[in-house]
Amino acid sequence: MMSRIKPALIVVFLFLAFSLFSQEQNNNLLDSEIRKIALENKDKTDFYKAQAFFLEKNWDSTLVYSMKHLAHAGHQELADYCHYFRAFSFKNKKLLQQARKEFLQISKKFRFYYKVRLYLGEIALEESNSELAIRYFKEIENLPETGNYDFKRGVVYHNLGVCYLHQKRYDQADAYFSKGAEVMQAEKDTISLIGSYMNIANLYYEQYKDNLAIPYFEKAYSLSKKIKNVELKQNAALNMAVVAENNKNFPLALTYRKEYESWRDSLNDQNKVWAIAELEKKFTVKQKEKEIGILEAKNKVKIAERNGFFYSSLLLLVLFGTGIYFYRQKIKSNRIILSQKNKLDELNAAKDQLFSIVSHDLRSSVNALKTSNSKLAESLESKNFEALDKQLQSNSAIAHSSYNLLDNLLHWALLQTKQLYFHKESVHLFSVVQQMEFNYKPLMLEKNISFENSVPKALFAYADLSSLKIILRNLIDNAIKFSRENGQITIHGSSSEDFCTLTVEDSGQGMSQEIISQLLDQSALVSKKENPEKSGTGLGMQLCLSMAQKNEGKLLIESEENKGTRISIQLLKAKKNE
Repeated sequence: MMSRIKPALIVVFLFLAFSLFSQEQNNNLLDSEIRKIALENKDKTDFYKAQAFFLEKNWDSTLVYSMKHLAHAGHQELADYCHYFRAFSFKNKKLLQQARKEFLQISKKFRFYYKVRLYLGEIALEESNSELAIRYFKEIENLPETGNYDFKRGVVYHNLGVCYLHQKRYDQADAYFSKGAEVMQAEKDTISLIGSYMNIANLYYEQYKDNLAIPYFEKAYSLSKKIKNVELKQNAALNMAVVAENNKNFPLALTYRKEYESWRDSLNDQNKVWAIAELEKKFTVKQKEKEIGILEAKNKVKIAERNGFFYSSLLLLVLFGTGIYFYRQKIKSNRIILSQKNKLDELNAAKDQLFSIVSHDLRSSVNALKTSNSKLAESLESKNFEALDKQLQSNSAIAHSSYNLLDNLLHWALLQTKQLYFHKESVHLFSVVQQMEFNYKPLMLEKNISFENSVPKALFAYADLSSLKIILRNLIDNAIKFSRENGQITIHGSSSEDFCTLTVEDSGQGMSQEIISQLLDQSALVSKKENPEKSGTGLGMQLCLSMAQKNEGKLLIESEENKGTRISIQLLKAKKNE
């Protein structure tokens, strides 16, 4: 049983077992104190604005006004609050080094200094420095239980357990996880308790104690029925499906699998709706701002013309000078209006292309899903389990394809509207490819595709990690999609003096030079194919090309029909001091 259960469970819980629980929601006491101090210091304009934006969770504005206050601050207490505002904002923006620097500038006289040490511990754990994290969390653990603090001790115990789990000190991890679960149960913190049960189960699983792990999976599943968190519900259901499968209770496993698929589809639908709604909201706001700008420009022109007519009756010299002045103003206003019109046209074009892609490229996937669901219902009614399994696999493939399309569409829209954040840093390419291999292993196993990571472990690129993952995800996804059964996918790495190159090679169906030229032509619209599940839309490759260029790199394609494809990404090579 040990050799059968481990591969299935580790896919679901490896992330949860080594992740920390954050205390960011437990700030009621701190928020009340901030409001009180703000009322006492209304005359400090920058501080007042900084705290208002901090409470609204507007991190960028918080950083601006807190820095303005610190530039001329002389009051130590207000300076400590501003450093805290900045540190917390950087932490939420995932800029951990800047967050740590700001936390370390806060004096020990700060009333909420214990929260500073708590967040420093979380940062250390996120950076995999478990020894330092233990020292910080131990300070919090030793605080008197009778004190007036606004943090959850159960979460602190849990994070200590995670630290010891990182160090493979299982006895200490077990003790702190159990202690944390007891406190969470007393605090009625159901969501954290579910995560804790999953981590306890994973702890036992790491030690091959399956008989101890399974009851905690069952507890987590039972509690998940009482909450609204869809992600926890689907993970809990998937656990129970794996447990039932290993116990050879396949009808019960199928029930759990159906529940998992239902929760996963619900979560995907929510994410898609929220992403599209957010894009529409931002576009509407920008459109209104442009309209207001045009009206203001027109009003300025009208006022200028009226004043010119009034002063023209005074003196010929004044008329001449005034006429020249307003003529220049009118030209300037017309240029502004023309520039705004061009930007508005670009946004409208982006919007039209966005809706065109959604309406054309999703239609066939949705129709295929409807047809497959009808066949699935027929198979359930006739109890044809072999056909049922094929239909489930088909539904999963269609859903995966549609999700990838929407994910690419979202990043493409953000890139077109210049809202995608890029942060270049030194990236270890072997680790990134290894992570991609882990994520796509189940899909490759379905088609019996072998995968080889041949990237040198000493190879580092200077690039934006998020966009690099998007590029690799699309290339690997395409390689799997267009490869035949028992195919081969290999990722090579090489370097020169200034550049390094990643090459994704597959043994799939390949493509013609005409298709390659279309994919590399950024000026062409995204193609609308009759069968996007098999042929693709081209949007992912255009997204890869744009993101490679944003990273100051290149995308090269070599392919021959029925002989496979080689796609290379050329990136800047990281220097030793980066």
